[in-house]
Amino acid sequence: MHDVNALRDWRFSIDPQGIAWAVFDREGESQNALGRRPLEELAMIIERAEQGARDHSIRGLVFISGKEKGFIVGADVREFDELTDERQVIDSISQVNGYLDRLERLEIPVVACMHGFCLGGGLELALACHWRIATRDEATRIGFPEVKLGLFPGFNGTVRSIRQAGALAAMPLMLTGSFIRATAARGMGLIDELAPSPLNLPWMARKAVQRGRRSKPAGGWRALARLWPARGLVAKRLRSETAKKVREEHYPSPFRLIDLFETHAGNFDGMKLAETRAFAPLMLGATSKNLRRVFRLSEMMKAQAPKGLAFKPLRAHVIGAGVMGADIAGWCVACGMEVSLQDVNSEQITKGIGAQKKLFTRKFRTRPQRDAAMARLIADPTGAHISRADVVIEAIVEKLEAKQNLFKSIEGKLKPGAVLATNTSSIMIEEIAAPLADPGRLIGIHFFNPVAQLPLVEVIRGTQTREQEVGKGCAFVTAIDKFPLIVKSSPGFLVNRVLAPYMMGAMQRLERGEHKEKIDEAARTFGMPMGPIELADTVGLDVCANVGKILKMAPSGPNRLEEMVAAGKLGKKSGEGFYVWKDGKPEKAQPETPFDALELERLGRELVDPLIAEARKVRDEKIVESADLIDAGVIFGTGFAPFRGGPLHFEAHEEKSNVAPLRRTAAE
Repeated sequence: MHDVNALRDWRFSIDPQGIAWAVFDREGESQNALGRRPLEELAMIIERAEQGARDHSIRGLVFISGKEKGFIVGADVREFDELTDERQVIDSISQVNGYLDRLERLEIPVVACMHGFCLGGGLELALACHWRIATRDEATRIGFPEVKLGLFPGFNGTVRSIRQAGALAAMPLMLTGSFIRATAARGMGLIDELAPSPLNLPWMARKAVQRGRRSKPAGGWRALARLWPARGLVAKRLRSETAKKVREEHYPSPFRLIDLFETHAGNFDGMKLAETRAFAPLMLGATSKNLRRVFRLSEMMKAQAPKGLAFKPLRAHVIGAGVMGADIAGWCVACGMEVSLQDVNSEQITKGIGAQKKLFTRKFRTRPQRDAAMARLIADPTGAHISRADVVIEAIVEKLEAKQNLFKSIEGKLKPGAVLATNTSSIMIEEIAAPLADPGRLIGIHFFNPVAQLPLVEVIRGTQTREQEVGKGCAFVTAIDKFPLIVKSSPGFLVNRVLAPYMMGAMQRLERGEHKEKIDEAARTFGMPMGPIELADTVGLDVCANVGKILKMAPSGPNRLEEMVAAGKLGKKSGEGFYVWKDGKPEKAQPETPFDALELERLGRELVDPLIAEARKVRDEKIVESADLIDAGVIFGTGFAPFRGGPLHFEAHEEKSNVAPLRRTAAE
């Protein structure tokens, strides 16, 4: 028998009532993740509980977190790359599943107490327990994010979630990787009881043990989807819905999960074994490896905010209530800040504030929460609130003189220590800061449209910018749940600089007579979220033309882009650009004969060549600190195919592979 009093990641104790408490508090980590040592120690706890059940010294076992803000965020992704062949993966996972089976078979009640994140492997551990209690707190989130890493649940979570919630609820949860609130999880059957607060969890767990609580599996209509032929119909519908969002050749894991369900969900014991066999090749596949890389890159970006910084932004002031400025203000409010919104046009402020109601409706469940958010978004036509703000962001017209005059007029009004930032997308920070008494104070905080969806924010450092201001800018960006990327002031910074040659190259193909639908479909075949022509329409053709001029990449001579801008056909925002837009979607002509798959693959690779070439130049010019961070910025700022791991990683991998790279274009 192992000594459960000498554990490093768990604290184990038995109280006078005979209830065993397993407190997960992983050593040296801010969050609990199920790595090798925590799992080995979990096995020791289960062994001790088995012995206590036999000799009646333990009457129940409770799992609870020692971390203030979360239960378990999942398996430790950092250890995944240590497994290099399928046999290793199967043996490793089978061992953990053996632990959870033993836990589930315990004769004493086993209770899981959840507060904060309970994700992936953490939820799988909870599902192996007999009773699950979660706080109804807004911070508590339940989910299976494995699909975002190119996987599906591997600790028999597929089986246990379908058993508890039924396939119609459990399968979409696993297929989308979405997080749900505890109340929704309770309605689905994944959670058995809701606690008002974390303080109530121990008392409620004690009551559950005393009453011998055991969760009931899904019954009635929820269980019907397991039966054939209903299972086949459900699988067909799931495949159809999933195929609308992702391509199987790019993201195989959701499709393998549907196969697993369709083939094995009628026999849970068989499905457990099949889950492990299907999981192993996915874990070793290129898609999962690259998506795990993207996860690490996101963690690397978060780490750019300096630790121990005294700067805690609570109030922001945004100048410019156009779409971008208003959306920046709305997002900051949605993240808990108080924001004042300034514009010379009061009607524009009213319109900008009104446009945030959609965001607040999505972010906040109750009317009081939405009303509180609206109250934190303050109309400020005269800039009276500037002196109270921790962060002041300019988001006015993209004209150097206008920005310079604005900053000169407000510099003296800022409180000491406040961040002064421009949301410029293309103008050099040094030029904007030139007339300031303290040019070292100005930074760029460049958001991308739509603000609520794109996670990247470029934090721009001018040649005179003080490092402390850059650090505070990164702290602000992480405070509003975005990823900061530090970029040197340079035309186009990173994202616009790599996007411009990609989009302009596509427009040159249009000028030569290639079909826009074919160009866009080829880009999606490569893995881009939308094609470059549709993207140009979405960004705005006037913006594309302006950026093209600034970066000296605009098409020479008369061209369709300039003609459309002159005619007021600006893309999605005007209802017509290269495409006609109806209900927010472009109308696309269907080809008389389907595009050739190999031709689309070749063209898609050629389309991204200019983007990759520009990313290399950014790396060589040291505009961003490292190649990894360039990959991160391009993925999170442009949507560059995440399953390819970033443009520089993709190119390096392509050149190392046995398959010769497709023909390069002259753009390189």
